[in-house]
Amino acid sequence: MIEKILVANRGEIALRVIRAAREMGIQSVAVHSTADANAMHVRMADESVCIGPPASTDSYLSIPAIIAACEVTGAQAIHPGYGFLSENANFVQIVEDHGLTFIGPTAEHIRIMGDKITAKDTMKALGVPCVPGSDGGVPDLETALKVGEEVGYPVIIKATAGGGGKGMKVANNADEMKSAFSTARAEGKSNFGNDEVYIEKYLGKPRHIEIQVFGDGKGNAVHLGERDCSLQRRHQKVFEEAPGPAISPEERAAIGKVCADAVARINYIGAGTIEFLYENGEFFFIEMNTRLQVEHPVTEAIFGVDLVREQIRVAEGLPMSFTQDDLSINGHAIEVRINAEKLPNFAPCPGKISAFHAPGGLGVRMDSALYDGYSIPPYYDSLIGKLIVHGRDRPEALARLNRALGELIVDGIDTTIPLFVALLQEQDILTGDYDIHWLERWLADYVEKA
Repeated sequence: MIEKILVANRGEIALRVIRAAREMGIQSVAVHSTADANAMHVRMADESVCIGPPASTDSYLSIPAIIAACEVTGAQAIHPGYGFLSENANFVQIVEDHGLTFIGPTAEHIRIMGDKITAKDTMKALGVPCVPGSDGGVPDLETALKVGEEVGYPVIIKATAGGGGKGMKVANNADEMKSAFSTARAEGKSNFGNDEVYIEKYLGKPRHIEIQVFGDGKGNAVHLGERDCSLQRRHQKVFEEAPGPAISPEERAAIGKVCADAVARINYIGAGTIEFLYENGEFFFIEMNTRLQVEHPVTEAIFGVDLVREQIRVAEGLPMSFTQDDLSINGHAIEVRINAEKLPNFAPCPGKISAFHAPGGLGVRMDSALYDGYSIPPYYDSLIGKLIVHGRDRPEALARLNRALGELIVDGIDTTIPLFVALLQEQDILTGDYDIHWLERWLADYVEKA
């Protein structure tokens, strides 16, 4: 059994893993850069190891430093959190080669799902519905134009190794295809070292729906419903809720079973998320994230489960503590991502926290590594906290979110808190009538008025 876990991450997700480990009686090891010497995850862990200078390439992404930290502390397992090395198949292989346990999927599954084309082909073979588009990579403009004609414009060109909105371009006609194709390839090359792209039909008003799956690595898997993550800025999620306001119980059961069956067939282990575009009652696969998601707390809230605890259990070889029949939805949950950014242009805003007060009360959860006097370093992602609320239904969750935002105090820096206060005044948000393009349109007016 695992007695000590090294958390190969920082911030709120590192705290999240440390807390789960402590409840299970497992010791935790925090790793940190020199810039994070005073970070909360370092203070909360049983042990800590400095693994390098501020730059993530020399610390949180340094595989030799992380393996060495395990050897020094006697940690038997590594939890990657999300981001950094969480979906690096090479890292997983090295972890296993050193006789350590990786708390997450196998290197093979991460590798398969990390390549968008391979992932799509795999899901097609497993019976998961996919967006119409090219069969694999598109080698040249001539082929791209042919695909555009066959699929029908508009189309979206995507870098096969892309992510976070990079290497993605929309073409509304053949003329736009010429520039979009070359730009997507160039962005793929510069950001991911791979200029291969593929093409998909561009849907007009889809929602971003993701299905939470969990497997034990032995052919058993379940789904834990869906999350609606349609409110996005530059392909980055800012507001997530579960269950999705546009999904019926029948649709949920059907697509959930498809996803659970698919991951069971490949003996998937741990938490995973299968992401779809949803429009006019149809689901179209876009990618699978082979890790814990930032927005996992909304699923935990409505199902009453601890996904990190389950990750650790199955990594130890234990069975899941629930079956599909045990899982039923209770109420509604919403998460908003609090970033250290200055509105209206969302410029990063690192700095010293002069005052921090987390909201509380029934159905309110604040996942954050902030504290009074903490200095947010400028080297990492601007996410500084997640506010999660849970209510008996969606109106109660929205009211609770509005109340909690009013209690949340983060002084000394600018944050995105005012954005969510403003969004809760919008009728489309209150009724759940939005798609993946809604926030970008709304923000254009918001910036103009600011």
